[in-house]
Amino acid sequence: MDNSNTDSLILKLHDVNAVKFGEYKLKSGMMTPIYIDLRVMVSHPNLMNQLSSLIYQRALEEDLKFNSLCGVPYTALPLATIVSSTHELPMLIRRKEAKDYGTKCLVEGTVHKGDTCLIIEDTVTSGASILETAEVLYKEGLKVTDAIVVMDREQGAVEMLASKGIRLHPIISMFKLLNVLLAAKCINDQTAQSVRKFILDNNTFSPKEENGNGVPSAKKPCKEQNLELSYAARARLPNTHSLASKLLSIMEEKQSNLCLSADVTTSEELLQLADSIGPKICLLKTHVDILKDYSAAFSQKLQCLAEKHNFLIFEDRKFADIGNTVKHQYEGGLYQISSWSHIVNAHAVPGPGVVKGLSAVGKPLGRGCLLIAQMSSQGSLATGEYTNAVVKMAEEQSDFVIGFICGSKITKRPEFIHMTPGVQMKTGGDMLGQQYTTPEDVIYTKGSDIIIVGRGILEAPDRLEFAELYRKSGWEAYSKRLGQFGQEFRDDVYVS
Repeated sequence: MDNSNTDSLILKLHDVNAVKFGEYKLKSGMMTPIYIDLRVMVSHPNLMNQLSSLIYQRALEEDLKFNSLCGVPYTALPLATIVSSTHELPMLIRRKEAKDYGTKCLVEGTVHKGDTCLIIEDTVTSGASILETAEVLYKEGLKVTDAIVVMDREQGAVEMLASKGIRLHPIISMFKLLNVLLAAKCINDQTAQSVRKFILDNNTFSPKEENGNGVPSAKKPCKEQNLELSYAARARLPNTHSLASKLLSIMEEKQSNLCLSADVTTSEELLQLADSIGPKICLLKTHVDILKDYSAAFSQKLQCLAEKHNFLIFEDRKFADIGNTVKHQYEGGLYQISSWSHIVNAHAVPGPGVVKGLSAVGKPLGRGCLLIAQMSSQGSLATGEYTNAVVKMAEEQSDFVIGFICGSKITKRPEFIHMTPGVQMKTGGDMLGQQYTTPEDVIYTKGSDIIIVGRGILEAPDRLEFAELYRKSGWEAYSKRLGQFGQEFRDDVYVS
């Protein structure tokens, strides 16, 4: 979906007072510093038409298959009606309550049992309103696999609906809305920070808690939510970057969360490593500038091995300059990194310009970037407020940033991947300040997703044997972590 169209829509919603800041009470009883009131759109037909057009466009982009559509009463009804009328799609109307006269139906329209119905909603917090509508449609013999929502408050609806077999496709996310309003100076940084903190602290979904109807209950505000999705489930979340989705799928398929840090100095040795260890890893990390004999032919051979053994390439370049400079460093020079490396990383010190410069080159190629939020070296300054600022930068540029280099999980948003360096079977350090932690500590205790192992494999007497040892250890720690949250989250939670 074109970002300019979404940005324009957000500003229009703000202009008509559909986005309100203050203190408001939600349907769940939760108090919130931001309220989305899309009911005002009925007085703005141009806005309704724009919203309806984006909803239909999203359905086309996602290649959704459905026979009819249904708007959640009442705010989404006019949107569903416009989509139905404009594109000649059958529509159903769900009543909130059955009448005690006439047909007494809860669903109006022509129902064909076995058909698939697409649900349209205006705003979601927990996703309960969509699930309520889906349950009414289920009783009529219909299927529901997808729902499109104008505004996702990012407080657990995606995960809750996914656990029920419904994919949620948002037009606007809360963090996207805040970023656009902040850039347009419609709100100040303090307001944006306040709302972000509220959203992150108040996830409504926990897989353990359900009410009597089997619907996950809204939770009281809590600093830490025990929500865990499998790699496969995260790969299919609508907000997950396509490259992150590919990496998560590789991890699930190969049962490997191991990244090999191939810090060797000759092309021949690196290619031999990639070929022998490739079946054990999901990611190969390179430092191309330490190779004594780099050539374009090397990068072509490495890409072939990545394809052969189904892993991605991560050039650990650590870009740290102004946007224009990193743009040239990324696409040009001797190494032409963007032409062969799926993933690169960058320091956040230069500000958002460093990501924008890299994105200008990498985004059209389907590449992705990791931001360095924490480091494994002793005395690192990448802590505290700096790490928080890195997370904010990632949220603002999630169309290119796919995750973090970090020591532990630093955000609860499942679309971001956490990768941790400095992993060995025994804790400790070296004479140059590198600090080591174990696979179990990194994956199970600290909640990271990928272990980055270098010397633990490279200096082993049998590299292949130790690569398998690390792969097995990392995967067992991941399985143990999932085991805390119930078997349903260890499998693909989506139903076709």
